[in-house]
Amino acid sequence: MKLNYQFKHFKELSTSEFHDLVAVRLKTFVVEQNCSYLDLDGKDKKCYHAICRDGQGNIVATARIIPAGLSYKEVSIGRVVIDEAFRGEGLGHDLMNECSNFIKEEFGNVPIRISAQKHLERFYNGHLYFSTGKEYLEDGIPHVEMLFTPIL
Repeated sequence: MKLNYQFKHFKELSTSEFHDLVAVRLKTFVVEQNCSYLDLDGKDKKCYHAICRDGQGNIVATARIIPAGLSYKEVSIGRVVIDEAFRGEGLGHDLMNECSNFIKEEFGNVPIRISAQKHLERFYNGHLYFSTGKEYLEDGIPHVEMLFTPIL
């Protein structure tokens, strides 16, 4: 299947694109995970957004790249989501690789801090993110803070 990746700052997104990427996030985080939380936290306006489209132009995966100083002192990746129909085929790994490449191009070879759902810790270990030891409940879901430290 042919997938197309784009990275756009919020200011570059069309209203339709923002609607569709938020719809994928809400479908997964609110409906599928049965978690009510405020997805629109005000940070989207200051972030870059990864958009992965299928051959028909539908957004099937997304993430947001959060500049340093907004969530953490480091650059961060958040709201990482794959549409349920596209899981299990390695798209999550592709999305993380694309995000890492974008960050390196946009911000340099910098550390990246994330807040990951605890059950995905091994997935992120595969991308060289390791626990900082900080674990917590976020919206009733166990999370772990993780850090990628680049090789300089």
